[in-house]
Amino acid sequence: MDIVKQILTSKFFWGLLVGLTLCALALWSHFQTKRELKRLKGHLSDKLEIEAEKMTEMKGEITGLKNENENLRMKVTSGRITNDKLDLERELEIYARAEKAMNINAPGFAGAWERAKENAMDEIIEEERGKSMPRRIFRRLFTKTDAHGEPIEALPESSVTNDNQQKTAG
Repeated sequence: MDIVKQILTSKFFWGLLVGLTLCALALWSHFQTKRELKRLKGHLSDKLEIEAEKMTEMKGEITGLKNENENLRMKVTSGRITNDKLDLERELEIYARAEKAMNINAPGFAGAWERAKENAMDEIIEEERGKSMPRRIFRRLFTKTDAHGEPIEALPESSVTNDNQQKTAG
């Protein structure tokens, strides 16, 4: 027992015991840290795989949207050029204004007709650029229409001539 008592009271024994305990705790925490690091690396690789997958999906979607945007831009551009209804409406407006100017100024002259047509075209271009107020909007606002949206004439020309003929005859 003396030897056990001497060993237990020895500073070397206590130093060795504390050293081995610290070494065991260090090894335990090292292995826990290694295990945690492995787990975190797994999470990181999973996260990176998911992000890479989403990124390729988003790039594909962006490419598709760019192509769709380009196609729509081309359709809009070509629609402006070949929109028959708007072109016909514009031409009709030009002719209506030119005819009005011709009836006022000089009916029957081709040169005057062409000048009036060019003036009407210039007016339309200025309206489209925003330099003057569009007349066709006001005409639509202040023209009376029937149930089908057709403009109502005050008196048809044939009834006016019939009335005039009846007055002169009577």
